[in-house]
Amino acid sequence: MIDNTCFTFVFYFTYHLNDVFFFPQAKKIKGDMWDMFFGGRYIILLMGLFSIYTGFIYNDIFSKATNIFGSSWYPLNDPTDGLLNPISHAQNVTGMFAGYPYPFGIDPVWQVSHNLIVYTNSLKMKMSITVGVIHMLFGIILSAFNYKMFKDPLSIYCSLIPEVIFMVSIFGYLVFTIFFKWIVFETPDAPTAPSLLSTLITMMKFGYQGQSESQILYTGQAIVQSILVVLALISVPWMLLAKPIILYRRHKVQSTIGNGSGDYVPFRNESSPSLDRSSGTGKSAQGNNNGGSGHGSGHGDSEEWNFSDIVVHQVIHTIEFCLGCISNTASYLRLWALSLAHAQLSEVLWSMVMSKGLRVDGHLGGVILVFVFGFWAFLTIAVLVIMEGLSAFLHALRLHWVEFQNKFYEGSGYPFEPFTFANIEKVGTEQ
Repeated sequence: MIDNTCFTFVFYFTYHLNDVFFFPQAKKIKGDMWDMFFGGRYIILLMGLFSIYTGFIYNDIFSKATNIFGSSWYPLNDPTDGLLNPISHAQNVTGMFAGYPYPFGIDPVWQVSHNLIVYTNSLKMKMSITVGVIHMLFGIILSAFNYKMFKDPLSIYCSLIPEVIFMVSIFGYLVFTIFFKWIVFETPDAPTAPSLLSTLITMMKFGYQGQSESQILYTGQAIVQSILVVLALISVPWMLLAKPIILYRRHKVQSTIGNGSGDYVPFRNESSPSLDRSSGTGKSAQGNNNGGSGHGSGHGDSEEWNFSDIVVHQVIHTIEFCLGCISNTASYLRLWALSLAHAQLSEVLWSMVMSKGLRVDGHLGGVILVFVFGFWAFLTIAVLVIMEGLSAFLHALRLHWVEFQNKFYEGSGYPFEPFTFANIEKVGTEQ
């Protein structure tokens, strides 16, 4: 099984922290707690590197922004006192916007804007939805490798394809509208841009009558959205009915052949893992054939094959997937929420602790700043790194175990064993 957790986990963790350390003598320290941290030193290193990268994207270093490339905004200010007047920069004020965005990350001028929270909330929420939908689609695609390995083409046509259609038709389209709105609606048109929430609600209700020009993203939007909703609706009975019906007809053919010849013959010489996993027998049809006389008739095979179990299993799977697409997408918003909490805590520590020491002038200020910095550094490590780091760790882990792995991983009584070179070397040594 393909396991990308070592990279995507640290990527989700990076929405919160940016800390990493190097200590060459760490291997000599003993202790259960320390051994656990030392064993995960490489994942901690990756978390630190990814966090630094995400920090540059958000342009947020200890709640402060860096102006590396030069801001694209020129806020109005009084040149006599040299003080910047924080204002709302989303407004179309002549002479304020340079006409091009900041080259990398968030423009530093947002740090002094009144609508900083509004802007960052919108950005982080959309980024969370985007990475969540991409992550879940990747999980669905990984299920194709499982079906291929188990030689189960029926699940590809009756589960994988409708799942992708359902996911892309609604949530993939939502991601498309996010980027479309970012690209098409420039700064002067931002206040009149249509709401994506209203667009999605209108799409599901087919409420296109009486729409104003300001509520339309592009020409032909109603037709495209109607087709996507119809495709999503078609994929639901496709997931629900196609597989049980095909398995039922396949079983009838197998039973007829068995009654006519006295021998059990698999349908199209396939092992039919869909039949066995859905019915819960835990055996393949090919394995049943080895029994010879034990499955010599259709009646003997029907005792193990239960159509009602297959239907119930498929109903549960369809409901879980359709409702899970909504709840799982909403669950990825925890990336936005925790990122907002981390940013606010960082800003509070800076404004309530560090800035106090910076305001004292003279030699006394230098002495006070030493103690203030120590207190600020202690709170930063204790609260932002340790406490927030644990929270980010748990939430990122949950997004993989629940929202991501439920798209392709079925334990079925077998423990999950991720890919590691240590296990490969161990198996090779034993053999």
